[in-house]
Amino acid sequence: MFLYRSLIILMLFSASLFILEHSSCAEDTRPNILFIFSDDHAPHAIGAYNGWLKSVNPTPCIDSLASEGVVFLNSFCTNSICGPSRAVIQTGKHSHKNGFMNNGNTFDWNQQTFPKLLQAAGYTTAIYGKSHLKGKPQGFSDWKVLPGQGLYYNPDMITPKGTTRIEGHCTDIVTDLAVDWLKQGREQGKPFMLMVQHKAPHRNWMPAQRHLNLYADTDLPEPDTLFDTWEDNAPPARYQELEIDRHMHLNFDLFVDLLPSFDGNAIQGRLDKSAWRNMQRMTTAQLQEWRKAYEPRDKAFHAENLSGKSLVRWKYQRYAKNYLRCIKGVDESVGTLMQTLDDLGLSDNTVVIYSSDQGFYVGDHGWYDKRWMYDESMKMPFIVKWPGVTQPGTYNDDLIQNLDYAETFLEMAEAEIPDDMQGRSLVPLLEGDTPSDWRTSVYYHYYEYPSVHMVPRHYGIRTKNHKLMHFYQFDEWEFYDLEKDPDELMNVYGDNEYATVISKTKDELEHLRAFYDDDSDVSVKPKSWQIDIRRSQASKD
Repeated sequence: MFLYRSLIILMLFSASLFILEHSSCAEDTRPNILFIFSDDHAPHAIGAYNGWLKSVNPTPCIDSLASEGVVFLNSFCTNSICGPSRAVIQTGKHSHKNGFMNNGNTFDWNQQTFPKLLQAAGYTTAIYGKSHLKGKPQGFSDWKVLPGQGLYYNPDMITPKGTTRIEGHCTDIVTDLAVDWLKQGREQGKPFMLMVQHKAPHRNWMPAQRHLNLYADTDLPEPDTLFDTWEDNAPPARYQELEIDRHMHLNFDLFVDLLPSFDGNAIQGRLDKSAWRNMQRMTTAQLQEWRKAYEPRDKAFHAENLSGKSLVRWKYQRYAKNYLRCIKGVDESVGTLMQTLDDLGLSDNTVVIYSSDQGFYVGDHGWYDKRWMYDESMKMPFIVKWPGVTQPGTYNDDLIQNLDYAETFLEMAEAEIPDDMQGRSLVPLLEGDTPSDWRTSVYYHYYEYPSVHMVPRHYGIRTKNHKLMHFYQFDEWEFYDLEKDPDELMNVYGDNEYATVISKTKDELEHLRAFYDDDSDVSVKPKSWQIDIRRSQASKD
């Protein structure tokens, strides 16, 4: 009888523990996740990365975040373009697996995504800002996203209740939406995952009014490669449309003499006219403040009558300052969000991540934009503060990719990671322990060609010391010794000195293609096609 009663008591006690553990009243100690994500933010435009723009100190708030966590030095995207990068993050799968290979595609929101899995694991979720995946987001308890690329001033926002226009600057609007949700929109008592996705600093770099005069009296440092002529690279580097010199438009990109009344429709070509169109929906006060800042600079520019390298230098200063002005708004957003966590008593149990969809050319090699597998484009920032886990002020040089983010968020949430995801959780690295079998190379594949900026399709492999790229439609190869040539100026693919290591790297590249099951068409185009498309480009120059 005593044994029977003891068993009954034990069973009742166990049942009580189970109920308590899984009841809504039990405290869920799993960490919250705040994922702050910008667009086209080059790591060397972040102070913590110690790049050549550090002297202007563009990111004090992000640097403060870095001082409290870990900075990843070898963080890369799988496909350097806006929508595909976001699709990879949502799914933990390469572009060829998630079906979103270029910005013209439509993302299948019905497929498995990490926010859906977090919801199933008991998290409340929200996303505000740039989605760039078309369709209505799934896996979020609340969302407000920009249609497509969105606008900087007075943007439209798509919401569960329809589309609405919000007056103000996009960076501030997205920040305010996130703050409001943290204060009163989230479900109390549940851990959360909040995605704050800024449009900035994407082209056309339209800063907030309060930042219009930032750096006005400062000459920004120039990249050492501003006047690169790509003579020692493979041909694709010379057949592109992203040069500051030849392709950056004075009116549309740099706002010279740009007014709503400007006859922009009369100018034809592959041009981004979004800034001009955005000006047409500015308020009178916004437009007046804008012209007050730019009109004197436009008059000074005309008076100088610049040409050649002097004109290139002027264009670089103009656009790089606007780029950093947009980054200033993002940096302030990070500060506001961090302060909000403090005010709400959430900081000690919230993982804060700062990243961007890819890198960006800030005049490096005479270019702007991204898309390439070169490091300025492929390398992306990744900074993580996880109280009690990450060691403050540390750096990590392991090879990671945006392919790993979904798996990382799921492990943070103690949720199961599906077998069909292709990345690896970064939690061990965040804990300061690199697994013995951690990857020694990363795989990349870019698909959007022919298209804006005319960067050919290519796939390739990057290790810590080498990079191999294949522009397969033209059957052109590049190989770089990153130890000797970190700026990737000298293509040594045909150098006999590297024949053995190139052969081994090709084998590893084919292994990765098989490992990730990339069966994309990588066939060589007919010679006639190659000649015609490059002749067509030459005729436009």
